[in-house]
Amino acid sequence: MKSLMAFAFLTMLLIVSCNDNSTNNPDPTPDTVFTDIRDGEIYGIVKIDTQVWMSENLNASKYRNGDSIRHASTLADWLDAAQKQEGAWCYYDNDPINGVKYGKLYNWYAVNDSRGLAPAGYHVPSDREWTVLTDFLGGEIPAIQKMKSTTGWADVVLKDKDSTIISGNGTNSSGFNGLPGGGCYVDGAFVLITEGGFWWSSSEIDAQEAWFRGLFNDNSKVARNRIKINGSSVRCLRD
Repeated sequence: MKSLMAFAFLTMLLIVSCNDNSTNNPDPTPDTVFTDIRDGEIYGIVKIDTQVWMSENLNASKYRNGDSIRHASTLADWLDAAQKQEGAWCYYDNDPINGVKYGKLYNWYAVNDSRGLAPAGYHVPSDREWTVLTDFLGGEIPAIQKMKSTTGWADVVLKDKDSTIISGNGTNSSGFNGLPGGGCYVDGAFVLITEGGFWWSSSEIDAQEAWFRGLFNDNSKVARNRIKINGSSVRCLRD
């Protein structure tokens, strides 16, 4: 009987020791999604060095306090919002189907509105915080491939190299998953879907311009400045 009890005790120890791997494994993976309580929208998130970024574009139609953000569904609406320096959003080509994949395009006045564009616990990153990201990824040129999604980017034809075709897609090794959602120009023209992705910062340059980040399918240097009344996507950063 004693030998049987001893065998059972040793077996239990073995099971516990095999299951107790807390000293051998890293901490559990951080959350990979969060829910915006304003509208129940679920967003992917990713930890990149010390920062936690949304891995999808913002698609909110309300400020943090619950007020509606102006929906500029026509060129006249978009220009009127710009003239009044009023926050506004639209879908690319004013087509809600584009919002499913790419989220909404916002002017900078929505970003800067004191009612808050980002979900609770998050904020629109400053120019400095964007630079922290690109510096960690090796600088503005090496960061491009690491930030772009692996699908959806248009190919590029290199006309000075016998019309060689190269893929515009990235490696997404950072997990940022930058999408080529295009943008809206000051005249209301929608441009560069599948060829460029543009994201606002919260940092102002002057009365007309603010800092942002732009990625292109030709892998040129990350762009940084943009006119405030243009429409761009938004990614948020955890506080």
